[in-house]
Amino acid sequence: MLRYVLPFLLMPGMALADEEREAFVEANLLGVFYHELGHALIDILALPVFGQEEDAADVASILLIDGFYEEEAAQALAYDAAFGFLGEAAAAAGIAYWDTHGPDEQRFYNTVCLFYGANPEAREDFAIDLGLPPERAETCPHEFALALDSWGPAFDEIAGQGNTIQFDHGGHALLTTDVMRAEVAALNDDFDLPITLTVRVEECGEANAFYDLGTTEIIMCTEFEDHLRTLYDALE
Repeated sequence: MLRYVLPFLLMPGMALADEEREAFVEANLLGVFYHELGHALIDILALPVFGQEEDAADVASILLIDGFYEEEAAQALAYDAAFGFLGEAAAAAGIAYWDTHGPDEQRFYNTVCLFYGANPEAREDFAIDLGLPPERAETCPHEFALALDSWGPAFDEIAGQGNTIQFDHGGHALLTTDVMRAEVAALNDDFDLPITLTVRVEECGEANAFYDLGTTEIIMCTEFEDHLRTLYDALE
C-alpha cells in the first residue's frame, strides 16, 4: 500500500524549526525500523546473504522507502535518513573499522546512490544537493537494479494482507510509539509473514534499535528518538 503522507502528523502551532527536527526524527525512526525489518526478514525467510548482513539491511531500508511512499514523501525521508548517517559520523569519536556496520559516511553515499538510482530523472536534484559524485552516480541505476533483483523476490513472497506483525508500545507515550503504531498497521496491509513478528517499544538503557533473533522482535528503544534530536541539533 502506497503511503501518500508520512504517518505521524505534527502538532498544530508547532514552530517551523521544531517541525523540521521532528520530521528528521520521524524519518530516521522509519529508516532504522526498515533496516531492522530487513534483518527480521533475513531471519524469518532464511534469506541468503552474500556479504555483510548490515549492508543488506541498509539496502532493504532504501528499497522500502522508495517502494512505500509517493515521490515527495520518499525524497523527504531519504534526505533525512541520509543526513542521519552524517550526524552519526560527526558524533562518533572515530571510525570503528571492527564494527559490523560500514562507516557512516559510506552508508550516507550508499543511501543517496541507491535512492537516486531508483529514479534518476526525478531525483537528479536530490543527488546534486547531497553531493553524489558523477562517477558514482553513473553506477547507481545498475546498483538499484541489482538490489531490487535481490530483495524483490523476498518482498513478493510475503506480499498480501495479514495480521502477522504485532505491536507492543509498553505504555510509552512517544513519537516512536505513534510512528511505529501507524507503520505496523500499514505493513499488515502490505505483508503477510509466515510467523508472527513483534515490534516493541521499550527502555533499553541506550539509544538503539535492534532485531532480536531469539524472540523474533524488533526493539525500538525509547532513548533513540532523543538521540536523533541531539543529532539534528548538532547538524544545524
